[in-house]
Amino acid sequence: MAILKFRIYLEEDDAVYRDIVIRHTQNFSDLHLIILRSYEFDNKHAATFYRSNDNWLRGREISFEKYDKPYVAEPLLMAETRIGSEIRDTNQKFIYVYDFEKNWTFLVELINVSKEENAKTAYPSVSRTEGIGPQQYGTRSLLGNKFAEIEEKYDLTEAAEGFGKEGGDDAESGEEETLGDESAEEGGEEI
Repeated sequence: MAILKFRIYLEEDDAVYRDIVIRHTQNFSDLHLIILRSYEFDNKHAATFYRSNDNWLRGREISFEKYDKPYVAEPLLMAETRIGSEIRDTNQKFIYVYDFEKNWTFLVELINVSKEENAKTAYPSVSRTEGIGPQQYGTRSLLGNKFAEIEEKYDLTEAAEGFGKEGGDDAESGEEETLGDESAEEGGEEI
């Protein structure tokens, strides 16, 4: 049985990716769920794959379900389509789009085909994680949830009372010094 290894890049940043191993007999629904899990996204939104070429142009659609939108050709359904049936070459590419409103786009590239199955691995599985992925509903802090708890506890979002702007008195009176004007007056020549 062939084991396929896909690298799933975030479209905006190719330094952020996940490597996923999956059996060629599993379907696109399995791949869809493991991609979401690898990037810590929920499963509440519409999703679709597109078969792609080397230039990342969208081809035949493999959709989670048939959506209310115009199709050039009827989409294949993820649950009914085995991954192996859509592999045309050893560098096969797919484009994965999740949540059509936010338009999360991932580039899926086949990077390895192996005949050896690891008995300790439950397929599909994430074999490598590189970079900090985006947070689905906002921004992700490097400090994680701990900083959010501190921010809530001490309300760090509002400015503290009793503190003004730095250098507030001089800026209001208009007595700012500029070196450029003084040096031009002293030298008599402008450069």
